[in-house]
Amino acid sequence: MAAGLALSTRSVVHGCLRSNPARVLVSRRAASTTSQQTSRSSAKTAAYASLFVVSTGLFAVYYFDCRAAIHKYVVTPVIRHTLDPEAGHKLAVRVLSAGLAPRDPVADDEVLKTELWGETLSSPVGLAAGFDKHGEAIDGLFNLGFSWVEIGSVTPKPQPGNPKPRVFHLPNDDALINRYGFPSDGHAAVLGRLRARLPTLFPYSASPESDSPLHGEEHASLRPNALLAVNLGKNKSSPPDSIADFVTGVQTFGPYADALVVNVSSPNTPGLRGMQSRTLLQELLAGVTSARDQVSASSTHAHRPKLLLKIAPDLTEAEVADVAAAVRATSGIDGVIVSNTTIQRPSSLSDPNKVEQGGLSGPPLKPFSLATLRTLRSLLPASIPIIGCGGISSGADALEFARAGAAAVQLYTAFGYQGPGTAREIKDELAALLRKEGKTWKEVVSEAVEKNSLREGQAPKTTEGESLGAASVALLVQEAEELKRLLDGLGERMEKSVEGTTLAQDGHVVAVTAPPSAS
Repeated sequence: MAAGLALSTRSVVHGCLRSNPARVLVSRRAASTTSQQTSRSSAKTAAYASLFVVSTGLFAVYYFDCRAAIHKYVVTPVIRHTLDPEAGHKLAVRVLSAGLAPRDPVADDEVLKTELWGETLSSPVGLAAGFDKHGEAIDGLFNLGFSWVEIGSVTPKPQPGNPKPRVFHLPNDDALINRYGFPSDGHAAVLGRLRARLPTLFPYSASPESDSPLHGEEHASLRPNALLAVNLGKNKSSPPDSIADFVTGVQTFGPYADALVVNVSSPNTPGLRGMQSRTLLQELLAGVTSARDQVSASSTHAHRPKLLLKIAPDLTEAEVADVAAAVRATSGIDGVIVSNTTIQRPSSLSDPNKVEQGGLSGPPLKPFSLATLRTLRSLLPASIPIIGCGGISSGADALEFARAGAAAVQLYTAFGYQGPGTAREIKDELAALLRKEGKTWKEVVSEAVEKNSLREGQAPKTTEGESLGAASVALLVQEAEELKRLLDGLGERMEKSVEGTTLAQDGHVVAVTAPPSAS
């Protein structure tokens, strides 16, 4: 049967060929063409897919390099012009915290090596407090090439800060005015984030006596050549002269930070700057150093965070002298940051937003910060380093602060205007300037500190060249003379008020008259 079926099939085929050979030929050609088109289509698809993959890879390499021009000239300006300042700020923090931000792929130049408290940092360029207020983007910021990242300010209890709007760009001046007022997630939330980023190789124990809170890491930054600092603020609801919030901050974050910054210089918290007065400041510094020493003593891994004070640029020279005296009188203060934002408005400001209240930062702040730094440097011994902050937006600015005696510098407003490549750009410019001079950063700083610092046994000098002790005596004499003048005036008024009246004394009438004139 199968043989018959095969014979029948062949007969049909031969019959078709004899009756219509062209139809069969066309069918064969059509099958061949379809096959070729499918092959070509698959090749094109593969080529396009490969091109897409390669292009995406190249763009990713380009995007994740913080030096890429797209960040400075496209992404950052678009964010600044399409979002309000606070919304743009929050977006940047979220991108950094999600690991989607660029990175600095270049090792720092050897001439930039910086020494602080015996620690060697890869560069002197750090990030000031105020950008990462809640400790959300610490590692993303370190990945941008900052050798010092300072989070905060952090207050003990959560608080919303001042009403919005509270941040204002001054693009005509490359400046910023903010009146944030310490918005904070509070100690508990920020502490949780600091703990969450620690290695999980070792089981965590909340007791310093039984385990290292840093899980064996040498630095809280989790990096060998960088430091993590926490900026401590106080709640608006706390008594203005209370030091309790700062003491609590030291106790909470001491085990988890390389440095703690006592912030008494924000202009946006009522009464806070009053703590820079000598009496209150000495009490505050004594309280926080005692708390830090207790944290260190209870630790089995000998972790002792550095304590720094952050001051305002609006202090008079006499007030700077009081700050210096309080720092010198308190054993255990490791450094000072100069400075916070200013409430002054230089005449050079041209942007319409200059009328907004709050702290001004950016290039217009630099002259005030430098002046305060130079004054303070002359009133402190070389053993107490000063961190320069305020208006630094270039390598030349950083070098100017070094020549004034700053051991390191911090950025803030320039980072917002220039984008994620700011630290690398400033470091490259700074390295080129140092190489041109044939010096390292450490050499420049060492020369400036040696030249401008208070020497051991030397009495601090005022701007008039007299000792502060003599100036204090002169001030006391002046105040005594003023008090005598006021008392004399009060006596004269009392005499006039009773002149011409009569008083009864022992049954006699006594007339009260004015004393004879001395003339």
